[in-house]
Amino acid sequence: GLANALLEVVEHQSVSRETIRRRLDDNDLKPWQRKMWCIAKIDSEYIARMEDLLDLYAEPHDPKRPVVCVDESPIQLIGEVRVPIVQKPGKRYRYDSEYKRNGTANLFVMVDANRSWRKVKVTDRRANEDFAVCMRDLVDGDYPDADCVRVVMDNLSTHTASAIYQTFPAAEARRILRRLEFHYTPRHASWLNMAEIEIGVMRRQCLDRRIDNRNLLESEVQAWERRRTDSGAQIRWMFSIEQAREKMAKSYPTPQVNESESR
Repeated sequence: GLANALLEVVEHQSVSRETIRRRLDDNDLKPWQRKMWCIAKIDSEYIARMEDLLDLYAEPHDPKRPVVCVDESPIQLIGEVRVPIVQKPGKRYRYDSEYKRNGTANLFVMVDANRSWRKVKVTDRRANEDFAVCMRDLVDGDYPDADCVRVVMDNLSTHTASAIYQTFPAAEARRILRRLEFHYTPRHASWLNMAEIEIGVMRRQCLDRRIDNRNLLESEVQAWERRRTDSGAQIRWMFSIEQAREKMAKSYPTPQVNESESR
């Protein structure tokens, strides 16, 4: 590219750094900047998990078999070193660039795929025990009348049946798991989890300022949770299996057996 060519020139000729800077600026090139991407490997496993979730989202609402998306989000507790300037009408909230670290917390975010319901639980960490307790509370406290709660989540190492067995006695773990059905997103495809969308909304509406302690964090997320649920807010999922097959046709694996041969 132009950046490499200019570097070659400067090694052999007397070209000033300012000249290079202007040329890079003219061509909007910034070779010192890099972007990190989660580049998904779209194979048969990716397609199978994606279509499983898209099928799940397309089903009509069944109160006996609800679909609940779960995700975690770490948050840093930040305290003020200097008192912020009181916000006035028409002025932005202003605070000092210096701050104090007060530790971290974790947010378990759960959202129903088919109705206006979400729950945010604050924990110190996101270990096996924390996940297991969330799953127990989900089936016993939030959906006591459901036959089975179908849970959508990513591939985090704690998101397993074994985490529940590590936390509870075998009989209790089995009782909880009988009422759960896990559905996993493809690796590097967390966009397929509705809970990620909900976390984005929560960060914009509730966590867009400094919160310095866990008690305040809990009260703020609970207030946001109530307001958003009472407003009737619901995620409308528009991406379907048919659209995926059309838009991602080149990424689908080539079948080894034709449809006519399989009959």
